[in-house]
Amino acid sequence: MEIALYVGVVIASVCSVVFSIASRRASDPKSRGMHTARMNVSMGLLLILLAFVQFILFEPDTIRIVLGSLFLLLGLFNGFAGIRNYGIFTRMK
Repeated sequence: MEIALYVGVVIASVCSVVFSIASRRASDPKSRGMHTARMNVSMGLLLILLAFVQFILFEPDTIRIVLGSLFLLLGLFNGFAGIRNYGIFTRMK
C-alpha cells in the first residue's frame, strides 16, 4: 500500500509538470486550455494521494489530520475544476 501511494504521487507529479510545460508552450488557446485542464486533474490527484499518505501511513495527530483534510479538499476542488474545464475545451470548435 505504501509503495503504491508513493508511486502514484510520483506519477501524478510528473504528469502535472509535463502538462504544465505543454500548456505554457502551446500557442493555440484550445490546446493550452486542454493541457491546463489535464494539469489540474493531475494536481488534484496528487493532492488527494498526499492526503491519503498523511491519513494512512503516519500516526494520526491534529496537524496531520488538518493538513490531510486541507489537501483532500484542495485536491477534490482542483480535480473537479480540471474535469469541468476539460469538458468545456473539448466542446470548443
